[in-house]
Amino acid sequence: QVPLVESGGGSVQAGGSLRLSCVASVYSASVPCMAWFRQAPGKEREGVANIDSRGLTTYADSVKGRFTISRDNAKNTLYLQMNGLKPEDTAVYTCAIAWPGGWCPPTFSSYNYWGQGTQVTVSS
Repeated sequence: QVPLVESGGGSVQAGGSLRLSCVASVYSASVPCMAWFRQAPGKEREGVANIDSRGLTTYADSVKGRFTISRDNAKNTLYLQMNGLKPEDTAVYTCAIAWPGGWCPPTFSSYNYWGQGTQVTVSS
C-alpha cells in the first residue's frame, strides 16, 4: 500500500485561492502519473488535472486557466494551486498515482492508489 495524504483544503469566498498538497510515501520520481480528482455530493467523481514524470500536464476544461498542477519529486509531493475559485468548485479533492505504462489516464479507475481527500468549500 502507498499512503497518500492530502492537505490544504478549507473554506474560501468566490474568487479566492487555495493550494492543496499531497504527500506520498513513495519516491515520487518513480511515479509516472500523479493526478487530482474531485467529487461533489450527488455527482460523479471527475478528473481535475494530471501530470506525468516529465512535467507534462492535462486539465479538465472547467479548470483551465485557473488551476495549476505541479510536483516536487524531492519532497514526494503533488500540488494543486487553485485560483479564481467558484462555488461549483466545491467538492472533496483526492490525489492519486498510477503506473499505466503509457499515457496518464483521466479516469479514477485507472489509478492504483489514492488518498482520503480534503474538503474544499467555496461560498458566493
